[in-house]
Amino acid sequence: MYTLAPEEKVSIIMAYTLTGLIRGELVTREGVRVNTLLRTEGASDYIHLYKSQWIQISGGPLKPLAYSEVILPTSIVLGFHLAPPAEEPLDYDEGEANRISAPLTVLMGMFVVKGKVRISAKSDIATSLQISHAQWLSIYEADISSPHFPQMPPFHVPMLIVRPSQMGFVLQE
Repeated sequence: MYTLAPEEKVSIIMAYTLTGLIRGELVTREGVRVNTLLRTEGASDYIHLYKSQWIQISGGPLKPLAYSEVILPTSIVLGFHLAPPAEEPLDYDEGEANRISAPLTVLMGMFVVKGKVRISAKSDIATSLQISHAQWLSIYEADISSPHFPQMPPFHVPMLIVRPSQMGFVLQE
C-alpha cells in the first residue's frame, strides 16, 4: 500500500493492453495532469498501480482479477485515461485557429473508440497521422466499447491518449 505525501494525489486510471484492461489507483504529484502523463519527457517506463482490477481477455466471461499492486510496463500500454467520472482540462485551446475536430474510430486491441482528433483545418486525418510521428495521440469525446464483451457497457471519457503506432484507424464517412 501507500501513504500519500502532502504534495501527492491519487487518481483512478484505466490502461488498455493487447490482452486486457487495467483499472487502478495511480499516485502522482499534486500538479500532474494524469491524462497527459505518458506524453511527458519525465514519463516513467512503468506505471505503478494500487487496488487494481485486471480484466484479461480469455474467451470466457469477464472476470476481473484483483491485485493490491501492479507494476505495468508503459511500453505495453495502448491507451490510457482517467476513469470516469473524473476529468481534467483538455490539452488544447478551443479557440485555436486553423484546427478542427475530426471524427475518427480507433481500433484499440479488443476495444473500439469512437471520438474526435484535432488536426489542421488544411489537412486530413491520414496525412496528419503520417507526418506527426507522435508517440501518443489525444482522442476527445471518446465512447469506448468492446464488441468482444457485450456484457461490458460502453462508456464515455472526455479525453484519452492512444499509441498510434499500435492502433487501427477507421475514417468516418
